[in-house]
Amino acid sequence: MGVSGAGKTTVGSALAAERRRPFIDADDLHPSENRRKMESGIPLDDLDRGPWISAVGAEIARLSGEGAAPVVACSALKAAYREALREFHPRLAFVYLEGKRETLEERLGTREHEYMPSSLLVSQLETLEPPLGEERVLGVDIRHDVSAIVERAAEWLARLEDENTPLERTI
Repeated sequence: MGVSGAGKTTVGSALAAERRRPFIDADDLHPSENRRKMESGIPLDDLDRGPWISAVGAEIARLSGEGAAPVVACSALKAAYREALREFHPRLAFVYLEGKRETLEERLGTREHEYMPSSLLVSQLETLEPPLGEERVLGVDIRHDVSAIVERAAEWLARLEDENTPLERTI
């Protein structure tokens, strides 16, 4: 989870491959109205995000019910969104890809996104409620290379399977 440019899709797809799990890019589940708003540079609000979060949660529940708990790339910017997702899967864990605005802006300046303009980063940062302090969250600085983030996240997630193991929260 994290804001645009944090590397959710890159890290998430690599982590899914590492853990041999299905991968969901939550961006693919946005309704067309949300995509049009973002394309126009209009930030989404809670009313826009509600049905999308529900669609993401339903897909998590579906795949988990089939025995294949997925790795999901999803902004999940607010605590309420993360709690809504946990309604679909109570043991859901989050890897929070955190970075400074300058790093995020630099990354966004070098990529093309189908409908998410870099101008929306400011609104995402304003909306973001960092999850550190919440249960089952690992914070990772995005300045680490992808392989180091994936390795650390995979180790942490494996340790989550043993609830008696104390968890470190950040790298």
